[in-house]
Amino acid sequence: MITNDAIILGMLAVILGFVFHTASSDNRFWKRFYRFVPALLLCYFLPSLLTTFGIIDAHESNLYFVASRYLLPASLVLLTLSIDLKGILNLGPKALILFLTGTLGIVIGGPLALLLMSVFNPDLLNGNGPDAIWRGMTTVAGSWIGGGANQAAMKEIYEVGGQVFSAMVAVDVIVANLWMAVLLLMAGNAKNLDARRGADTTAITVLKDRVETMQRKHSRNPTLQDLMLIAAVGFGITAIAHGFADVLAPWFQANAPGLSRFSFTSPFFWLIVIATTLGVIAAFTPAKKLEGAGAAKIGSVFIYFLVATIGTHMDITALRDSPELFLLGLIWMAIHAGLILLVAKLIKAPTFFMAVGSQANVGGAASAPVVAAAFHPSLAPVGVLLAVMGYALGTYAAWFCGQLLRVVGAG
Repeated sequence: MITNDAIILGMLAVILGFVFHTASSDNRFWKRFYRFVPALLLCYFLPSLLTTFGIIDAHESNLYFVASRYLLPASLVLLTLSIDLKGILNLGPKALILFLTGTLGIVIGGPLALLLMSVFNPDLLNGNGPDAIWRGMTTVAGSWIGGGANQAAMKEIYEVGGQVFSAMVAVDVIVANLWMAVLLLMAGNAKNLDARRGADTTAITVLKDRVETMQRKHSRNPTLQDLMLIAAVGFGITAIAHGFADVLAPWFQANAPGLSRFSFTSPFFWLIVIATTLGVIAAFTPAKKLEGAGAAKIGSVFIYFLVATIGTHMDITALRDSPELFLLGLIWMAIHAGLILLVAKLIKAPTFFMAVGSQANVGGAASAPVVAAAFHPSLAPVGVLLAVMGYALGTYAAWFCGQLLRVVGAG
């Protein structure tokens, strides 16, 4: 069993490098392989094998702590720097309606799925301990509304036990990628689906032209100065967030301990909320120009290292022992999918808006561009745009979903 964190970090870096190298390869085998197996799934799955086969002991490693306390808030800052509220509004009301419908479906879907499953298996309402099912579900809510960063945030905010977290990471990854496969199939049949629904797709053409113009205007090769400024903004705001969290959490603990129910006494809660909020504020300052130099890409690098460390806490054998959790995840996703498909039909929205709005929630910035690009390569940034909004909303919406889950699961 390897215990040296430097070796484990190197192994995770090699795994991520291998996945990204093969995913972009022109080799016929790899093209066919990644047609069926999403790269994001491997970023979780391959590190999980290190734990499953006893090669490393993730619970004794400090890598997750470093990734969650330093890389996570910095990534949230860098990803929210690119948020463009005007650009999002210009997508039209249907895109926003479907995105927010997807968020609502996840927020209410979790508690509803838990209630439904508890009728057949009352043991799922297993109280308030660290391995309570509802606590584990908060991490899935964080992942499906925002992404890996928000998932890690919910793990710490709701003090999720290692056993249920391991099982829920497996549920999250498998169910989310099954739904992504469905969306990619829908992308291939978008014309027929749009015609059947009577959706007006002229806005998509305009959108393609606008996105291509924006890309040409703002993208540039980053200089050393750009990269240092990106690091300064990301980690500087992270430091500010840590400083306020270290003051606010003890203050609430001493003066309003009853608010612990809402996580106000958790330093990690304040760390993530403050980092996200300051990142959104920074998006309205000259710091926004750093996005053209690749701030979001660096934030994504941090996210993938976080994803890999989360993967080391995933024991894929946990689903064998708890198949009911997998069914719980499928019901939850079915509620999200059913709601967003219903609204898309009612407002006659293009399949593109429905698919990207859903994946911007469920998959975040890692996979929403993949689904968007399945419609047209120039539309990939639209997936990022909505996914970034998911990062901004993820912490708040997932926390609220956690409060609903607490009511259902803890009684």
